[in-house]
Amino acid sequence: MATYITLLNWTEQGVRAYKDTTKRTEDFAAALNKLGARLVDIYWTDGPYDLVCMIEAPDDETATAASLQLGAVGKVRTTTLRAFDREEMRGIIAKAAG
Repeated sequence: MATYITLLNWTEQGVRAYKDTTKRTEDFAAALNKLGARLVDIYWTDGPYDLVCMIEAPDDETATAASLQLGAVGKVRTTTLRAFDREEMRGIIAKAAG
């Protein structure tokens, strides 16, 4: 499965409902499972992003669907990054080198 790093910022609605943030994470993990994806880990952070999570999904379409579902709830805005592990990066370098 492909790995994705998602950077999240709470909306005003999300900040007002901060007490439910861990419950919302459980709901997000369940929604990912229904899509065939998985929440690997999530962290609440200080700085420019309120949360950072790592998910695994079978493809970009599934990861995008997950971001759309999450954003539609109205509590967060997301920025999702496709991440490559060491082995994947070795393959990319090999392709680039010809």
